[in-house]
Amino acid sequence: MSIPRSDLLARFDALLQPERFKDYGPNGLQVEGRGEIQRVASGVTASLALIDAAIAARADAIFVHHGLFWRGMDGRVTGWMKQRLQRLLAHDINLFAYHLPLDAHPELGNNAQLGLVLGWQADQRFGEQELGFAAPAAFAGAAELAAHVQVALGRGVTLVAPEGARPIRRVAWCTGGAQGYFESAIAAGADAFITGEFSEPQTHLARETGVAFIAAGHHATERYGAPAVAAHVARQLGLEHQFIDIDNPA
Repeated sequence: MSIPRSDLLARFDALLQPERFKDYGPNGLQVEGRGEIQRVASGVTASLALIDAAIAARADAIFVHHGLFWRGMDGRVTGWMKQRLQRLLAHDINLFAYHLPLDAHPELGNNAQLGLVLGWQADQRFGEQELGFAAPAAFAGAAELAAHVQVALGRGVTLVAPEGARPIRRVAWCTGGAQGYFESAIAAGADAFITGEFSEPQTHLARETGVAFIAAGHHATERYGAPAVAAHVARQLGLEHQFIDIDNPA
């Protein structure tokens, strides 16, 4: 079974509502391919490796969190950009990308899905555009929480733990490069905050406020939303779907 490209775009837009977000790049159809779609491949980033894997899987469309175009880019089609676009256009593959709308969806988005992986159901949203999620938790301390996250995600994490053995009764999280949400998480009453990356200021904030900070990997925290949304829409429309996970240590 195949459907028109416009029907797939309309379904993604209706589900993720990109018009609600002030974002860093265009959401929706970023590269136009063939008009009829039967197979969808999903992944985190529209890398050359993902595009080549989607070609091998005979995908008609790729659905990702990190697309090709971002605010402030140079705009010239050279080097790596030429290679990625050349592959997509040569094989007539559509590229759909949704950034903040994919983070924010309350059931299928990156934050909601990461919460499920870690065993939490959010009862609070916080921060700019309400991208941050928070939930009750029960850990003896930050080290126990970090060990839990590490096992659940299957990779090492970086923990900045304040002095003392403060129990973790409330956790907050925001996937990817959301270290800037740490202060909002603290204001929301979190005992610990989890995101993908961290920067120099977060160490001092954790030590001075008594709130733990865990950096669990940008890719590692954002590998759940794209397949959840793509699989959901594919089931609704009778399409084939395959998640292609391109490993990334970041």
